[in-house]
Amino acid sequence: MRTNVVYAIVKAGGRQEKVSVGSILVVDKMEGNEGDKVELEPIMLVDGDKVTTAADGISAKVTAEIVDAEEKAPKISIIKYKNKTGYRKRQGHRQKLTRLKVTAIK
Repeated sequence: MRTNVVYAIVKAGGRQEKVSVGSILVVDKMEGNEGDKVELEPIMLVDGDKVTTAADGISAKVTAEIVDAEEKAPKISIIKYKNKTGYRKRQGHRQKLTRLKVTAIK
């Protein structure tokens, strides 16, 4: 017994992610507020046994909804040090993220 599995590989936030309807996706900061609809660029679409790539021409659209627009990644520490010169520099960074929920693959 086989089920018809539909998923897509999308380009989002400088990375490629595998998504299906209902999946949650965390990407780099995107413009928009919570509840806004966003369209993602599909690179590959798998519909059961049928595989379509961007080179073949995908007519499908991947639609997602912004769940959280103000999320932040864990803090990373950047430390620069040079021996025997007394040079030390500390810096921290927290990347701003957006959480998306995929609503449709059409």
